[in-house]
Amino acid sequence: MSLLKMIRKIKAHPDYHRVGMILCHNGVVRATSRDGKAVTELTVRVNRERLQDIIAEIKRRPGIIEIFVEIKEGKLRIGEDVMYVVVAGDFRENVFSALMDTVNLIKKDVTQKIEI
Repeated sequence: MSLLKMIRKIKAHPDYHRVGMILCHNGVVRATSRDGKAVTELTVRVNRERLQDIIAEIKRRPGIIEIFVEIKEGKLRIGEDVMYVVVAGDFRENVFSALMDTVNLIKKDVTQKIEI
């Protein structure tokens, strides 16, 4: 996984001249769960088909030029990167909402996590 490579791909996009903003999300394995319990590792599974559907859905929004997502699967340790999301678009109101919705839909519909 490489956030820098994802940004370079955005900058090489044929419609990059329309981009006014690139936003990135870097999800990391925390040492505690949402309810405060200690976590030693995280196992992640990904529904790749649903992920592609979400990306296609969000890319149809006005002003969104490109979206790239990388998610690590398997057993991950505390501090490891889990997910990168990069969204490029014209104006901040379009890009901010697209990034937030993409991340929320991925967490809801794409990833299954087991905290140990």
